[in-house]
Amino acid sequence: MTLAHVVVVAAAVAWYLHRARWRSGAGSSAAAQARRLRSPLVRLADLVGIQTARGQQAKQWDAGAAGERATAARLKTLARRGWTVLDDRTLLTGRANVDHLVVSLTGVVFVVDSKRWRARYRVRVVAGRLLHGRVDVTERLRGIRHEARAVADALGCPVIPIVSMEGAPVEGGELVFDGIRIVPADRLLSVLRSLGRRKAATGQHPSQRAAVLFKPYRRK
Repeated sequence: MTLAHVVVVAAAVAWYLHRARWRSGAGSSAAAQARRLRSPLVRLADLVGIQTARGQQAKQWDAGAAGERATAARLKTLARRGWTVLDDRTLLTGRANVDHLVVSLTGVVFVVDSKRWRARYRVRVVAGRLLHGRVDVTERLRGIRHEARAVADALGCPVIPIVSMEGAPVEGGELVFDGIRIVPADRLLSVLRSLGRRKAATGQHPSQRAAVLFKPYRRK
């Protein structure tokens, strides 16, 4: 590839990113983080086949965005049946976002976090730690713990945190780790339906308040 070709391709990539920067919806915050990591030098390195740490991180964020979009597509089934499904919502404080905030017909509230990990390794619990293969990934659940607490505090009701796992198999078909349910993505809807029938909301149904409080993510 000549230098002229590299410049033309880089310009095309920059134009595409400019067009994409205002997109919102499922995966938008993860995709925005990937774009922030891809500086012009990182994009140029990608084009000529040079791997960089920031480029690898951007790929991980891209995978996360793809996982969120896949989860959002599944959740549309519940939305068509009257459930409230809010994708990629900003928390009231800080810079964190919720991948998917879901409210059942009876008012049970869920925070669903999309994960897309390599299918080669199982997700399992060993000696009180969460492992993906042999890698300790316990701290990767810190975000959903924080998000569930923040949503519960804002809405004044319990919130059930669920990880929807794309790719990596979940040992036993489902895990509960530190109060967080980890389920294979293809079982997510059945788990939500089951838990969503367990109890009715008390007082005002939380769906309208959730939609008002938690605004769609917008790239700053």
